[in-house]
Amino acid sequence: MTTRALPAVLLLGTVLLAACGDDNGTDPRPTEPTPTTLTLQKIGGFNGGVVGAAEITAYDSASRRLFVVNGANGTVDVLDLTNPASPTRVGGITVAQFGAGVQSVDVRAGIVALAIEGTTKTAPGTVAFYRAATLQLVSSVTVGALPDMLTYTPNGRFVVVANEGEPNDAYTVDPEGSVSIIDVSNPASPTARTATFTSFNGQLAQLRSQGVRIFGPNATVAQDLEPEYVAVSDDSRTAYVTLQENNAIAVVDLPTATVTAIRALGFKNHNTAANAIDPSDRDGPTGGPLVSIRAVPVFGMYQPDAIATYTSNGQTFLVTANEGDARDWQGTPGLREEVRASSLTLNPAVFTDALCGGPCNAAGRLGRLNVTNQNGRNSGGSYDTLFAFGARSISVWNASTGALVWDSGNQLEQRTTSLPEALFNASNSGNALDDRSDNKGPEPEGVVTARFGAKTFAFVGLERVGGVMVYDVTAPDAPTFVTYLNTRSGETGDLGPEGLHFIRASASPNGRPLLVVGHEISGTTAIYQVNLAF
Repeated sequence: MTTRALPAVLLLGTVLLAACGDDNGTDPRPTEPTPTTLTLQKIGGFNGGVVGAAEITAYDSASRRLFVVNGANGTVDVLDLTNPASPTRVGGITVAQFGAGVQSVDVRAGIVALAIEGTTKTAPGTVAFYRAATLQLVSSVTVGALPDMLTYTPNGRFVVVANEGEPNDAYTVDPEGSVSIIDVSNPASPTARTATFTSFNGQLAQLRSQGVRIFGPNATVAQDLEPEYVAVSDDSRTAYVTLQENNAIAVVDLPTATVTAIRALGFKNHNTAANAIDPSDRDGPTGGPLVSIRAVPVFGMYQPDAIATYTSNGQTFLVTANEGDARDWQGTPGLREEVRASSLTLNPAVFTDALCGGPCNAAGRLGRLNVTNQNGRNSGGSYDTLFAFGARSISVWNASTGALVWDSGNQLEQRTTSLPEALFNASNSGNALDDRSDNKGPEPEGVVTARFGAKTFAFVGLERVGGVMVYDVTAPDAPTFVTYLNTRSGETGDLGPEGLHFIRASASPNGRPLLVVGHEISGTTAIYQVNLAF
């Protein structure tokens, strides 16, 4: 697809995650004091023993049980969190009767909701409901293909599901992406409606011109859009859904089950000092690793995974974790968009030696950087613009207008240049210096927000180098870094934070606010206490 370079940032439109329901809501009590700052302290954990044993988590305050998606088994581990310093496994939920395995979990009023992939990934999935205290199956309902994430609405009436609709490996079967809205007023008899993207099928050219990435082979708009993550407005009327691979956000009206907008997120200009990145894992003086964060002529696609909302002065703002993701389907014919920049023919009139300080496609410059082959190509077949996956940052957006309010720029990489727990841009499966510099860097993936008194904080998990960074986002246009805790130790400890779940103090088993983090690579679930300072 021919694409011209766009301004540093375009639009957005969207969202919330995590703190919803009666167990993890972020609204403060009327008399709750406002802290000056906070710190994180790991007080406990559970080791699932294998890679993938801890991904997404949800907590039920009545039973004091933590539900952990075990991706290794396609099941849910049930942990007793009565003593958060020493969680113990007390049971599990298997879903073989419904499909291939559990993708996501949420809990509300003692009812656990599970998103379950179909036996065939491209077939319809299932959402099943269980009683938290007894693990008894209550009911189930059919949803779209590959339900990847679900969440209860704040009022508890609906469960909203992002049906990703990924193609098969050969890219010969490509189901439509969709969003299911399940009425759970009576959990024993749930009813589902589907918000589809079919009404946008005639707007392909317009969406592409706005920056929405639609490029699947022979795909309609509805087939190409892949819902990833859901967040819901405080009034439970609007859902915001990340379309990660498409670099966009969908806005869904819940009362009518209608997609009202698809908003492109735009591109981040890394050719500025504030947005600088380390683009190579071989930029040292002898072709080895080196910490070298610098401005480079590359655009980053925001492509957020998780997303969260909060309110400031009566206005809703959104926080996105700009992870990035590529389509890499290895079947025949498949689709493989992720390539190294050195494999592309760069337009010599644009990518000059003067621009890059030497040959742009050299390993120590841009040659090692993973970019897409689907954007930036001109009519002559060479590339005028390079687009990398993700933005290596978190962003704050105006939910009403879609305008970018603030971005962390290069702060995530800068703050991880020298760590006692891990080397700079190490992977989550190893501890090699500079290992991920050519591919999304620290890779922010999960984000949740929590409000204490008059302040709101965002907790961000860094999937590769690990750990959780905390920002005070109370002032949307001027968030400030608060703290960072990384509980890995080289190639051991907590590796690969996947899902973050906040438990407010009034629902917490120890009366203190907690942050639960599922670590996919180590298979560990970490319990962090949020210590407030006044």
